Amino acid sequence: MYEPKLEKDIRCPLEYGLQIFGGKWKSRIICVLAEKEVLRYSALRKEMTNITDAVLASTLKELMNDDIVNRKQFDEIPPKVEYSLTEKGKSVLPILQNICRWSGAYHKDDNEKTLLQCQKCDYI
Repeated sequence: MYEPKLEKDIRCPLEYGLQIFGGKWKSRIICVLAEKEVLRYSALRKEMTNITDAVLASTLKELMNDDIVNRKQFDEIPPKVEYSLTEKGKSVLPILQNICRWSGAYHKDDNEKTLLQCQKCDYI
């Protein structure tokens, strides 16, 4: 796994926020978990089109380390793991909704390429 050579030097709350929910996949995962509430890994992967297992696992780990996503493991065979948003993760939703509203005013809709979870989004 990639290890950065230098420690991240966050000097601004905005940088912290963008680190938490920025990037291609984090906001999508947060939105899917907000809609579905609780998902197993395989169901989450089905909701996330075009994501590899390595990227999904890595992104989930980052979100868990930042206390955005909760991972609940059940001691049974076969193993069962469920993912959901933490309270901190749920607190990010109004921010993402505002970004969606702002983006909706300037982004040209292309329904064929719009992600399934974005098609259901009523914040625009």
